[in-house]
Amino acid sequence: MNTSAGKVPQARFIDDYLLYLLARASHAISAEFHEQLRRRGVSVPVWRVLASLVGGDGETVTGLAAVCLLQQPTMTKLLDRMVRDGLVQRAQDAQDRRVVRIRLTSRGEDMVANLLEVARQHEAEVLARHDLVDGDPLKELLRGLIARHARHRRG
Repeated sequence: MNTSAGKVPQARFIDDYLLYLLARASHAISAEFHEQLRRRGVSVPVWRVLASLVGGDGETVTGLAAVCLLQQPTMTKLLDRMVRDGLVQRAQDAQDRRVVRIRLTSRGEDMVANLLEVARQHEAEVLARHDLVDGDPLKELLRGLIARHARHRRG
């Protein structure tokens, strides 16, 4: 007769699995910020595009798709709507006219400026909630994981 009496309960694999823990932490913390976006009438993909274009000189559709975690066809449709809404514009690259770059319009810059403040405030609240004075060590660890993974995949 097989009984569970006397057996030490075993921890679930998933509860100690790095990928699950990273995804679960991201999901939990992101959900709070995504609610703030929703209240402002901004979708998560639109936010990701706007935030990705801040501080740069435009980005390709392929580059944006990668950064925003979207498939390229989905990104193209999203950008079509954002162009229509006056948030971004398509422009030829100065060095290579075959390349199209996506840039913020003044309306997009105005919208994202407000959202960046909301994002910074949310980040500060999350860090304070976990007694992290500075998120830089955690960010550096995550950037390192991302960079090493990208190098490993390339070769």
